Amino acid sequence: MLPTLAEVLRLPALQRARPRVVVGSEHLDVAVRWVHIAEVTDLAHLLRGGELVLSTGIAMPDDPEALKRYIDDLAAVGVSGIAVELGRKYHAELPKAFLDAAREARVPVILLDREARFVEITEAVHIRVVNEQLEELRESEKLHSVFTRLSVEGADTDRILHEVAQLSGCPVVLENLSHQVLACDLNGEDPGTLLTSWENRSRAVRSGTRTVHAPATGWLVTTVGARGQDWGRLILIAGAKPTPRQSMLIERAATTLALGRLLERHQESLERQTHRTIIAGIIDRAYSDPEEALVRARAVGVPLNNRELVGLVLRLRENGTGLAAQARLSDTAEGAARACRDLRLPALVGSLDDLRVGVLLALPPRRRVDATLHMLADRLAGSVGDAAVLAVGSSTDDIRDVRRSFLEARQVGDVAVRQSDRRPFYRLPDLHLRGLLHLFRDDERLQTYVERELGPLLDHDARHGSDLTDMLRHYLAAGRNKALAATNAHLSRPAFYDRLRRIGNVLDADLDAVETCLSLHVALLSLDSVRDEQR
Repeated sequence: MLPTLAEVLRLPALQRARPRVVVGSEHLDVAVRWVHIAEVTDLAHLLRGGELVLSTGIAMPDDPEALKRYIDDLAAVGVSGIAVELGRKYHAELPKAFLDAAREARVPVILLDREARFVEITEAVHIRVVNEQLEELRESEKLHSVFTRLSVEGADTDRILHEVAQLSGCPVVLENLSHQVLACDLNGEDPGTLLTSWENRSRAVRSGTRTVHAPATGWLVTTVGARGQDWGRLILIAGAKPTPRQSMLIERAATTLALGRLLERHQESLERQTHRTIIAGIIDRAYSDPEEALVRARAVGVPLNNRELVGLVLRLRENGTGLAAQARLSDTAEGAARACRDLRLPALVGSLDDLRVGVLLALPPRRRVDATLHMLADRLAGSVGDAAVLAVGSSTDDIRDVRRSFLEARQVGDVAVRQSDRRPFYRLPDLHLRGLLHLFRDDERLQTYVERELGPLLDHDARHGSDLTDMLRHYLAAGRNKALAATNAHLSRPAFYDRLRRIGNVLDADLDAVETCLSLHVALLSLDSVRDEQR
């Protein structure tokens, strides 16, 4: 960062000459790049701009027109100012033509009332300039090192923004091109103050160049994108006058974010990540004040106030790991978000874990929930297909009850994936006995019941590698129709009948008795719920 003319005038070497600003006191914030000593008037072609010109005035012309040309030439190349030592030619003041020309050209003029050691002034200013440039290089190298490390480590957006907030001491916000917040690190500031009416405030700050500062808001804004495709803006709330270091910092961070976006392949979009963070904050009660969730959701374009809120869970039918499973989950989330957009449904959509995508619907008043769910299920059938079941939690108008709605939808989804009927969506009352058993799956009494009813058969299968438990499942699912059960099990009738005889011996049970089979069927359904929870 180059020193300003005001800072240069405060240097001891200049102060000893008693500097006095006679023209352009309002322009002392101009940067001084160098000092040039000159006693000739044919000077402009030797300069590059940003110089403070030192002179005794001894070679200055007396002709007013020549003085004006001298000033105009220096102004044209962009000098920072002209300092003239009194005593050689001018004793008390400079000619009026000189001052008028400088005032018109907006070039600061400084009188040095005492004899000045020009060499000392030059040396002092040049040391200051070089030191500032070295410091800027050190800062640039430090920032380069920090953000290179973040890029190499594949740091996510939240970590990058946290680094920016720590290095700058300021809140930082990443938004999309629609001026909705994608991510932020408020550095301890109140979200209600910084994020309220974000879109309207952001639209008022236009980005004419890559990086701009809006003095009215104190925002330092840079565009984020790569390969000619801009996709967002990074905003540092820096205050009235950001430093060059802050400008460098935000531009480095924007480059790192753009690079990370290019490298993303099987990961969810930034919008999905942001929605996921808000949903997780609601479910995990991460927000000390529930109002913070409302503010953050509103900032990403999903108003939750005065809405009917419904927690939905899309539960994948197939378990899996690795990139294929991650891609399937990401596709499901994007499909759900696209379906909500097509139906103009305000919603937060993001993955909850490796098997589930959460959707928080925020329905306006007087919009029918069931009709909306049927339309959404139809859309999801086109984008997601049969890869997931749609589970619905209870409706609420209070953000504090959204957690309960999501937990209920999660339980419903875990049971619904085993249902043989294919409904557009499932609620808790739709699950009947399976739903009841799933709710009690953690109860030790239910687990004891499963062991009492099925323990010997499970132990037998484990010791002998047999499939008797599966054969019992086929038998009970077929309503004790042995012929149908044998067909479903892909066995001949004699082979299946032999399996049933062995099951009866192991359990010491009469498989023709209705009550005995009912008890075993309940135990099998309970076993499914317990195993789902363990997975």
